Amino acid sequence: MATKKIFIEACFGRETEYTPVWLMRQAGRYLSEYMAVRKKAGSFLDLCHNPELSAEVTLQPVDILGVDSAILFSDILVVPNEMGMELNFLTGEGPQFSKPLQTDEDLENLDMSASQKLNYVYETIKIVKNKLPENKALIGFAGSPWTLATYMIEGEGTKTYSKVKKVIYQNPDYMHKLLNKLSIVVEEYLENQIKAGADAIQIFDSWASALEESAYFEFSWNYMKKISANLKKKYPEIPIILFPKGIGAYLDKIDGDFDVFGVDWGTPMRLAHEKLGDRYVLQGNLEPSRLYSREAIDSGIDEILKITNGKRHIFNLGHGMLPDLDRENVKYLVKLVQNKTRKK
Repeated sequence: MATKKIFIEACFGRETEYTPVWLMRQAGRYLSEYMAVRKKAGSFLDLCHNPELSAEVTLQPVDILGVDSAILFSDILVVPNEMGMELNFLTGEGPQFSKPLQTDEDLENLDMSASQKLNYVYETIKIVKNKLPENKALIGFAGSPWTLATYMIEGEGTKTYSKVKKVIYQNPDYMHKLLNKLSIVVEEYLENQIKAGADAIQIFDSWASALEESAYFEFSWNYMKKISANLKKKYPEIPIILFPKGIGAYLDKIDGDFDVFGVDWGTPMRLAHEKLGDRYVLQGNLEPSRLYSREAIDSGIDEILKITNGKRHIFNLGHGMLPDLDRENVKYLVKLVQNKTRKK
């Protein structure tokens, strides 16, 4: 009989011996081991393209922190990159596309076979699965179509979203054509991750909060729902986690065929529990900056656990790890959650 993975059991709302914990961006710059591997790779993108090294950094947090799940080390932007958009990661400036989408021709030129060119990701998954302890899970992931489209039109990270919003309101047909193309590629990409061995899938909607309510459901959530429903139909045994950042005000309208809702730190866990806790397992939502102080870790954990009461919950941060965190505080957090929630 296969060893049960506590993270997967929790994703389906089953009783577990303690609340499992993993952390977004758990493989990252706060770990000296990660920095050594990244230096060896040559650049961030080179690291993403190297299955052996990507697998090494994927496994580091499991070995160092004792988290209950690994998450594939990659980047959401490998998808548009393989669709034909030249991508660069500039030090201190983040990702940039040299030629953002502007014209109908740009849209037509996107390579719809991109999922077939992401073999380095699938190879990373196979290597990780071969080395990962049987009781630990591996999460695959992708960016949501809306978040990817934002980068592809803006060309880089943005605070105003002016270019992409201009398209939404001036030329919504263009946006829907792009989102449909991205949905097809993202779904194929995630299915290939599952076939390679991913135990669960998370879709990150990092720029969800950029949209007003009606626009959010039209241009983002409905596409995430469709991808999730299609994957659940084919792979009911694979948990799907949806993580839209910054839409706490829209929780009343959240629906769809998925298993886990990721709660960001700006959304009160009490509110998410009240609105969604009976339909979805909740994941989150410690404010990442609390990891600078053990007192803040203690009180933050207690507040969340008081609400969730150790049921239908996966402990995580409300967004990603920060690069200058003390690793000992991170290890303290993981152990504390596991010990506090352990069934006596």
